[in-house]
Amino acid sequence: MNDDVSVPRLLAQTRIASIALSAGGFRLVSGHGLKALDIAYETYGTLNADRSNAIFICSPLTTDAHAAGWHEGEAKPGWWDDMIGPGKAIDTDRYFVIAQNMLGGCKGTTGPGSIDPGTGKPYGSSFPKITVEDMVHAQRLLVEYLGIDVLEAVIGGSMGGMQALQWSVSYPDKLRKCLCIAASASLSAQSLGFEVIGRKVIVNDPNFHGGDYYDKPSRPDGGLAYARMIGHITYLSAVAMHQKFGRNVRPGAESTDLESGFQTGFEVESYLNYQGDAFVKRFDANSYLHITYAMDRFDLVSRHGSLENAFRNASAEFLLVALSSDWLFPPEQTRELGKTLLKLKKVASVAELHSPHGHDAFLLEVEHLSAVIRGFLHQPALNAPRPLPKRVRNGGASVEFDALAKLIKPGSHILDLGCGDGSFVDALFWARDVTGIGIDRDLHHVVQCLRKNVPVLQANVDHGLAFFENDSFDYAVLNRTLQEMKHPRDVLREILRVAPRAIVAFPNFGHVGNRISLMLRGSMPVTRALPHHWYDTPNIHLFSLDDFRDLCKEEGYTIEKLLCVAKSGRSKLLVALGFQNLGAEWVVAQISRG
Repeated sequence: MNDDVSVPRLLAQTRIASIALSAGGFRLVSGHGLKALDIAYETYGTLNADRSNAIFICSPLTTDAHAAGWHEGEAKPGWWDDMIGPGKAIDTDRYFVIAQNMLGGCKGTTGPGSIDPGTGKPYGSSFPKITVEDMVHAQRLLVEYLGIDVLEAVIGGSMGGMQALQWSVSYPDKLRKCLCIAASASLSAQSLGFEVIGRKVIVNDPNFHGGDYYDKPSRPDGGLAYARMIGHITYLSAVAMHQKFGRNVRPGAESTDLESGFQTGFEVESYLNYQGDAFVKRFDANSYLHITYAMDRFDLVSRHGSLENAFRNASAEFLLVALSSDWLFPPEQTRELGKTLLKLKKVASVAELHSPHGHDAFLLEVEHLSAVIRGFLHQPALNAPRPLPKRVRNGGASVEFDALAKLIKPGSHILDLGCGDGSFVDALFWARDVTGIGIDRDLHHVVQCLRKNVPVLQANVDHGLAFFENDSFDYAVLNRTLQEMKHPRDVLREILRVAPRAIVAFPNFGHVGNRISLMLRGSMPVTRALPHHWYDTPNIHLFSLDDFRDLCKEEGYTIEKLLCVAKSGRSKLLVALGFQNLGAEWVVAQISRG
């Protein structure tokens, strides 16, 4: 947050949309209905002439419509102001951004505390159960109210990520991109357990009165505060809690009589008390019950029979972002969702941000998450018209690039392992109508791929290719990567499982220059093909062309095509005379299962 008053602030104002409903009202999945529907919302930026630049922000669990900017006279900006604004990841100089208070909320959108038109009193206990599907239905009505048909993107974190997924399922032709952060297709049993306890402490509060407490002198603030404390623990990680609190005792607590109430005086206790007390000042217990219940019941598998059925008609491009220390929505759930989307041949990318902050990292990890979001939004969706870019060569290695490209048939679908910045897949897409997916573990490379609209998985190739089923691709490409793998034999087996053919490019350690360097100098060579010193090289298993041939023979692979790249005159002569292992500086081989 920038407190410098000289920096222009994005001013925001919450508005209320009263949605025009048919005679049947707003119909819910449960079969019940609401006679009136108000939605609190804010917008930032300018809607363009063809209304094609709108981005919808789906709210996390207990936020409101005030996602960005400043309300006049308030000391704090919106809850995601770090991400939304001029020049930020969700750039309001480029996009028209919509944020809202979700259905069931307590900050202007119809919820349990709203007035029931039929009785003139707050709904309270009569407010019907709602679902994430109902929330998204209401959001769609708001988008139509604003005169927008198709959204450029729907973005959400945590429960907002569930809503983003639901958008892609309920309205597959109404969004071009879907960005789901720290969320999944359902909550795990462990996460459900914390949610169940949180609701129980509210309904067992003596001031709950069955949900009809609005006309009572006291509300179930104690139960709501405890529920917030329980929930807040799930937002952090063990590492974050240790770093933030450890077993530190609040200053002065040692001299205070704490024993009568079993208070410990630990800083973590003081922190949770503060969180609970602050929460009851801004939120309603009934809203908390209904919204958490909707999140718990969200399950795309039970609703549609399988994840495949749920996303079968989805047409958006997906980016799924997992947080490494998140145990509310573990990264494994994100990977499983990504695996399903890829199985269905959807355009999908998966990134995993490494952070000690747990689930809350999507609100705290500004730099890395901003880079990922900015990269994903950089280009229009693949099905949107855009000018043909100039051909990009892969890292400047033109000879190797051309050799690889010529081995791939036009119209193929490829997997590029260790894809770097995605230039190879991007160039093949425009030059030969080749589609592809990249795998790279470096976040900077992942962002560069996203900027090119190259689908990418942030993963370590050595961990296997579990994202993909057998024969998912026409070709798998390992360009200057095999020698960097911890288990090259296993990697070759895996890539020839997911594709019938692999194209492997590697530096040939048997090259005459390398042999002379070792013989005369007695030290590891540093050459154009092997540009690193022994102590800083990424290469783990250096091997020669003959070594590669032997491995292929042992594994039963067929070397279908072989190109020996030689740049110096001496190397070219050796290759021409048939001494390939001596003359080749680089080798490009197309292999198959045999």
